[in-house]
Amino acid sequence: MLIITLIAVTVAGLLFARLLLMRRELGRMTEQLSHYNKRTTGKKIDVTLFDRRLEALAGQINRQSDLVVDAEARRRRTENELRQAVANISHDIRTPLTSIFGYIQLLEDEPITPEEKLEYLTIVKNRTRRLQALLNDFFELSLIESSDYQLKTERIGMTVLLSDILVGFYDRFNERDITPDIRLPQDAVVVYADESAVRRVVENLFINTAKHASGHVEIIFEQRGKTAELRIVNEAKELSDMDVRLLFDRFYTVDRTRSAQGSGLGLSIAKSLMEKMNGTLTAELHGGNLTMICRWKL
Repeated sequence: MLIITLIAVTVAGLLFARLLLMRRELGRMTEQLSHYNKRTTGKKIDVTLFDRRLEALAGQINRQSDLVVDAEARRRRTENELRQAVANISHDIRTPLTSIFGYIQLLEDEPITPEEKLEYLTIVKNRTRRLQALLNDFFELSLIESSDYQLKTERIGMTVLLSDILVGFYDRFNERDITPDIRLPQDAVVVYADESAVRRVVENLFINTAKHASGHVEIIFEQRGKTAELRIVNEAKELSDMDVRLLFDRFYTVDRTRSAQGSGLGLSIAKSLMEKMNGTLTAELHGGNLTMICRWKL
């Protein structure tokens, strides 16, 4: 009987000691979490008492802390992007509007010849078209990036589609003295995607090429493994690695003064559409040559 009593007392003492250690460890964890939440330390919660349940709890708390930090970083990044987007679109809208108002005042107030009147009206029309194109691009991008924007999947013969688009760009390339080296496969390459979206992506890339390329241009389409790949290569010695990393950002233009006629949204629209189609659009810079790469899964 005495032995049983001693065993019971010993077990009770061990359990009580264990309870005290658990309480102390929970107090330590609470204090560590308090310091972390107050940003007085960046140290995660650690556990000195070996207990799988406490370790699991500390691990989940640390994981939740990581998720909160990531969410906060995304929020700040989104806010910065929004501020930058608002600043850029405000600048791009204000510039043509200021010009339009200026020429309208000249038309109203100044004695001008018929030739000058025609010249001013032409400038106003061009500025208005640029403003309209900017607003259309901005509206299109906002639609594409919304969760409600849906694409339809259909069977597309890419070789035929690319040939058709290239014919439409013949005059534009010719005006820029660009004679592209075009390499398309003889065999049909089929992808399942939204045809209008694919056409928009390719047209945006060709517009970018026609606007900025000089010298030799290569347009290569081929099947590589389980993907269909379109590569557009052109000389771009004025670009830096930083420029290439920012090419697909909204409103980004290599022209630092933003005096170019483009909105800086064409490549962003193309990339967003490719992501909607579960494809990829990337840019690489090698030896002064810029390579745009579109990949569709077969």
